[in-house]
Amino acid sequence: MKIIAKIKPASKKELVEKIDEHNYLVWVKAPPRDGKANAAVIKALADYFNTSPVLIEIISGHMTRTKIIKINL
Repeated sequence: MKIIAKIKPASKKELVEKIDEHNYLVWVKAPPRDGKANAAVIKALADYFNTSPVLIEIISGHMTRTKIIKINL
């Protein structure tokens, strides 16, 4: 399954909100430096979908706030 996630790094909260079938908003506390926010996004989505982080991959948008993410459920 592929989703489009709009990331809000350096937030006060960690939250995943479903907008529609393929679009999500993800707030993470990690700053957008050295891949910390990307790792936090993967962990937050793994918790949300109740799956392992190794099954989640950022396909595109490694350096942007809008990412296309593949989730193998």
